[in-house]
Amino acid sequence: MCRHPRHDLMAGLTVAIVALPLALGFGISSGMGAASGLATAVVAGSLAALFGGSALQVSGTSGAMTVVLMPIMSTHGATGVLTVGLMAGLMLVGLGLVRAGRFMALVPAPVVTGFTVGIACVIGLQQMPHALGVTPHGSDKVPVVAWHAVIDFLARPHWLAMCTALVVAAVLLAGASVRPTVPFSLLAVVVVTVVAELAALPLARIGHLPQGLPVPSLAFLDLQLLPSLLAPAVAVAALAALESLLSASVADNMTGRHRHDPDRELFGQGIANLVTPLFGGMPGTGAIVRTAVNVRSGARSRLAALSHALILGAIVYLAAGLVARIPLAALAGVLLATSVRMVERDTLRAMFRSTRSDAVVLVATGVATLMLDTVLAVIFGLVVAGALALRAIARNVRFDQEPLRHDLQPQHTEEEHALLAEHVVTYRLDGPLFFAAAHRFLMEVSEVTDVSVVVLRMRRVTTIDASGALVLGDAIERLERRGITVYVSGIPDGQHQPLEALGVIARLDDAGRVFATTDAAIEAARERLHTTGVLPRLAG
Repeated sequence: MCRHPRHDLMAGLTVAIVALPLALGFGISSGMGAASGLATAVVAGSLAALFGGSALQVSGTSGAMTVVLMPIMSTHGATGVLTVGLMAGLMLVGLGLVRAGRFMALVPAPVVTGFTVGIACVIGLQQMPHALGVTPHGSDKVPVVAWHAVIDFLARPHWLAMCTALVVAAVLLAGASVRPTVPFSLLAVVVVTVVAELAALPLARIGHLPQGLPVPSLAFLDLQLLPSLLAPAVAVAALAALESLLSASVADNMTGRHRHDPDRELFGQGIANLVTPLFGGMPGTGAIVRTAVNVRSGARSRLAALSHALILGAIVYLAAGLVARIPLAALAGVLLATSVRMVERDTLRAMFRSTRSDAVVLVATGVATLMLDTVLAVIFGLVVAGALALRAIARNVRFDQEPLRHDLQPQHTEEEHALLAEHVVTYRLDGPLFFAAAHRFLMEVSEVTDVSVVVLRMRRVTTIDASGALVLGDAIERLERRGITVYVSGIPDGQHQPLEALGVIARLDDAGRVFATTDAAIEAARERLHTTGVLPRLAG
């Protein structure tokens, strides 16, 4: 499984130390209790490490999942949360089997980078209460919690906690730049804990830990609740899939060496969430905080994530009393350093130098991640990226009026050329004729004046949607109401369906005004103008 077990075991130990208070805290925040958070970290962490598609992903509880579970807990109780986890696990397994993970590749790089930056800010702000030695404010908004922590600190400063967190963070950042293979995070936590115990320093500790995991059972399952829990289960499955795949992508970007299998990752997360409720665990997901610590601690394979879960299991049974003495300020320092190191400055600079749209998407996603939750942040980033992409495509669609002389037959005289050019105008359409560009096309074509015939050249149209087809029909009708005859040439293969389905081209086709080539359309226009007497001097 691993060529470097020493690196992975040390990384697993470091992640386990960091994951322990997070598992306890998220379990309590969700209302399920500390034991539930530990069960998720141990069971989901080990199963996702074995069956998941990322070699570096660490799974367990998450802050975003806690926010989703709180209303379920308040409405349906622990039974509802466990049932939702089971249902979400089935959905995730199904998503993995139908290979839905490949759609993650459609998420633009600025969205992933912005999400990473936003999560780094969330991680850093989450540590403010423990780093400043104050009681966390009861809010699910991280900026609010951080703000109240600063206010409480200024009212009653706790310099020892702040200095402890800053020293640990500084040691980690400095050590990582000099000797990245040394587990400075673990060493710093051990040293701070020993010093705090020997000197009896007044630092808040992790505190009492439950010992052991509950016996696996399906006693919680109530089939009558399934219909009412379907919508919450979909939300939990969507969050687990999105956060896990994004976390795996973040891990890939941090290393540059590994590439995860998104379909296998969904399957692995599904298996983990199927089994975890049997042990009383809440739904879990790929955890960006622990995954980032895992990568930065030198993990090389999935052995690190597996060992992290096994170490947590051993701690639950054997060393709960010792770990309970770790100062929270030391752990806050570890996570503060992790949040700083998550931000790849070179990638960030490259994104800002790329295009203005990339910079806008990155900033919008980062701010949304900080102010909203992860699912809404990514959706918001995708919407902004999609809107800017459509705007760019629409701007590149061209509707060019072209000189007629190049399309006339050489046997026509100069006089015929001049007279036809006076009464016939050709427009060449380049690119997609779709909803984002259709309005501009309508405005430009509708402004044509002082001609008898308009030839729309569509050979270079790449796609037509329903909006584009309807606008094309509207433009033709406007021109004809002003007495201008419209011919269409060169409709590409595969683009007839929307035009025919919406009845845009049927009338012109019946009137014989749809042609395969522009030459044929111009010859038909010439015959019509001659027949109507508009150009009496042209030879028949």
